[in-house]
Amino acid sequence: MTPRSSSPPPDLIHVFWHEGMLAHDAGTGVFDTGIDPGFLEVLEKHPENADRVRNMVSILRKGPIAPFISWHSGRPAHVSELLSFHSPEYIEELAQANGAGSKELCAGTFLNPGSWGAALLAAGTTLSAMKYILDGHGKLAYALVRPPGHHAQPCQADGYCFLNNAGLAVQLALDSGFRKVAVIDIDVHYGNGTAEGFYRSDNVLTISLHMNHGSWGPSHPQSGSINEVGESNGFGYNLNIPLPNGTGDEGYAYAMKELVSPAVQVFEPMLIVLVVGQDSSAFDPNGRQCLTMEGYRKIGQIVRRLADTSTDGCILIVQEGGYHVTYSAYCLHATLEGVLKLPAPLLSDPIAYYPEDKAYTVKVVDAIKKYWKESIPFLKDLYRD
Repeated sequence: MTPRSSSPPPDLIHVFWHEGMLAHDAGTGVFDTGIDPGFLEVLEKHPENADRVRNMVSILRKGPIAPFISWHSGRPAHVSELLSFHSPEYIEELAQANGAGSKELCAGTFLNPGSWGAALLAAGTTLSAMKYILDGHGKLAYALVRPPGHHAQPCQADGYCFLNNAGLAVQLALDSGFRKVAVIDIDVHYGNGTAEGFYRSDNVLTISLHMNHGSWGPSHPQSGSINEVGESNGFGYNLNIPLPNGTGDEGYAYAMKELVSPAVQVFEPMLIVLVVGQDSSAFDPNGRQCLTMEGYRKIGQIVRRLADTSTDGCILIVQEGGYHVTYSAYCLHATLEGVLKLPAPLLSDPIAYYPEDKAYTVKVVDAIKKYWKESIPFLKDLYRD
């Protein structure tokens, strides 16, 4: 009789996905404008197109990480579930836009036939992934969803986003008895919608690392600056880390070490939500940062260490941006390798090395640390001399 191995089973990431999300089609034009100027022979697909996610699904099914993936089917959200984060008036606006056929809700954000169904699937699939963790079935879950959601605010669409998938999942955790949830958003753009939803709450710590892009109009009035720190009970619990354009692997690792990790450790969450966007990569058309696969892998490792010490290893990962159709999939693979604590990379980087000078980023991170020490009540003891 062969004795059973005493080694623990390998970690699995439980991926929640539904192919119905591919039905969202934001059209073609000049980048994300939907404009056909009439003199271009080839119009490009909107950057938030189905191909980017097809490759993410494919690399997880066929790439070397496949043995560490368990697949689960997503589902559409019920309209009643959306009201935990969004206003009834906004949901009615989306339903009416869907009934009308097509509408540009704000710059670059097109709700076309198929979009509303895909958005409901994205929201419901993310809720299913969160519930899988809440019910104790697994500790690592990934909602592989589109359209993205972290710019969608309680009362308006923004930045390709209709429903705030991560925000809905966080609220579900709170409603299920999880008193504290930390959100770490590494998409290249400020996670303004999630921040807005919990801006007055001390139960949710929202941390966003993003390029320093500022506000981009009426749909995105938030600037993502360091002084947008929350209000009322939430004062100090919205932490923005606007990194200089061109920040790469070393700069992001320094920000994670000096800012993100200490803040999460002091906050002591019961659950971490990692909001991922591969548009922080060196080759993304929609961002100006310089992360490579190694940088994403390192972020995954750091977040996993935080989870192991703070949340009994529980992490919900929610997909957002990432618009380079091939490299985004590679960077996703690297991120999940890091979260899994794999001892060595499974995939080599096909196109990067990108040279980095982190000196300016270090100065910016140190300045943010000084600001937090002077302005954020729950971090003052942490940074006391």
